[in-house]
Amino acid sequence: MANQSAAGLKSSDLAEKVMLYFVEHGIQIVTAIVLMGIGVLIARWTANVLNRWLRKKGLDEPVITLIVRVIKLLIIAFIGIMALGQMGIQITPLIAGLGVAGVGASLAMQGLLGNLVAGLTIIFTKPFTIGEYIELLGVYGQVTDIALFSTTLLHADNSHVIVPNRKVVGEILHNYGKIRQLNMSVGIAYGTDLALARTLVENVLQQNPHILKEPAPLFGIASLGDSFITLSIQPWVSVDDFPVAQAEVYQSLLESFQEKKIEIPGPRQAVRLINQPS
Repeated sequence: MANQSAAGLKSSDLAEKVMLYFVEHGIQIVTAIVLMGIGVLIARWTANVLNRWLRKKGLDEPVITLIVRVIKLLIIAFIGIMALGQMGIQITPLIAGLGVAGVGASLAMQGLLGNLVAGLTIIFTKPFTIGEYIELLGVYGQVTDIALFSTTLLHADNSHVIVPNRKVVGEILHNYGKIRQLNMSVGIAYGTDLALARTLVENVLQQNPHILKEPAPLFGIASLGDSFITLSIQPWVSVDDFPVAQAEVYQSLLESFQEKKIEIPGPRQAVRLINQPS
């Protein structure tokens, strides 16, 4: 019973102290809340204005996002400190405590901080940008997002690969840019008119809307096989058109060769029978 009475007195004292604090600092608390609300509105307005201005300057999307977020957080933090001071809270010990807590948090989150530093490095050094096709660490895809902690790649099957930024910086990176080269080949018989075959290939490439005019497609004889000539066809397409363009070109080539009676021979083998009975 004595313990329950003591607990009741403590809770009663605490409630009285809280009520007394609100009575004595009610105006300051209301002022702090209003100040914080105004600060949030100012931060949002500043972020929108800054976002539009940076876009007019032609900066990359990741850089714009980073700058806008940092400025927004700084404004909110500054207004928050002012609001706490308005409520009568001592700011100096709070800042010192946050500094100590920040050191401990940084030691506990070395992986996250590594990703953050690597993300800033990617954003400002620009080894690749959104829309480009890259390959590294055995993964590949079109870059769809560059965030502070990770980079997102899009595969041709619409699946996504999330790569931590610390895995990107310092690794060998193959950047294809925003165009890719198709590496195609087709075999024709040795008796084929090469000039006619070249004309048909050029017509197919010119008529396909996905094939780029610049850089110009590469075309030539890749090898001389046992039963056919292998033609190498290497046109350029945008990254988005890479999956569909190859199928379209092969289909058009097959139809054109069939129309002009150009043979596409299969592999052949000569078989000799020895010691057959008469």
